[in-house]
Amino acid sequence: MSEPDAASADTKPAPSNFVMRVLAALVLAPLAIALAYAGGWLWALLVTLVSIGLFAEWLMVVGAGSTALTGAGTLVIAAMGLCVTFGALKTAVITGLIGGAIVTLIARGKFVWAATGFAYASAALLASILVRKDLVNGFSALMFVLLVVWATDIGGYFAGRSIGGPKLWPRVSPKKTWSGALGGFVASLAVAGGFAACGIGKAIPLLLVSAILSVVSQAGDLFESAVKRRFGVKDSSHLIPGHGGLMDRLDGFVAAILMAWIIGFLRLGVHSAGSGLMVW
Repeated sequence: MSEPDAASADTKPAPSNFVMRVLAALVLAPLAIALAYAGGWLWALLVTLVSIGLFAEWLMVVGAGSTALTGAGTLVIAAMGLCVTFGALKTAVITGLIGGAIVTLIARGKFVWAATGFAYASAALLASILVRKDLVNGFSALMFVLLVVWATDIGGYFAGRSIGGPKLWPRVSPKKTWSGALGGFVASLAVAGGFAACGIGKAIPLLLVSAILSVVSQAGDLFESAVKRRFGVKDSSHLIPGHGGLMDRLDGFVAAILMAWIIGFLRLGVHSAGSGLMVW
């Protein structure tokens, strides 16, 4: 649910690769928006499948992708998705805690990395579904997060390519620049301005929220890059043509949707997180 890498730098991708990225985005973005609009079990099913994919890719990246571990995590995440979809949030959390312990035990020598990956995928699952489940502002909140992340990525990509300059964190992500990071940040503010202009939320709070989500999104991108560099992996998989894997495309979204849910939860509680994010 994400576009080209945020804060991209000077090395330009091959034109054919860029075309593949655009074509994949033209297919995946409308699909994500359509299912987000539909909400309910359709959105929950997409999120559950994606979360399972995130966990499986994480295990492959860290070198812990055994059949037993992947299978156990898949079953637990699927059960969590089913529970939270039909309103059994407490059961979902309990299932996650017990399942996470089982995953950790199966992982043995890789237990820290396996537990981190399970928490990563589970957080993406719960936050994505809970934000959308807000009956009043769930869809607008989810679209706000998606558009902020996409704007951050696209703005960063083109700003990094056109301006270049000093690297953001060369040891972790040698292609990302400070100009790209700033370009993505500015682009995210345009999303907030657009929502406010359409009467969906107040300008100043939305600008502050978009700024936070943009920074968090880029931090999520760097976190995923750091994990891949730690294990000498370029792409988490080759699932998406021109883009890499789910982790490569959703790193920023996972961080942003979790932060969005936290903000909404702190303001209006578990079941009104969407309104807590958008209504000030």
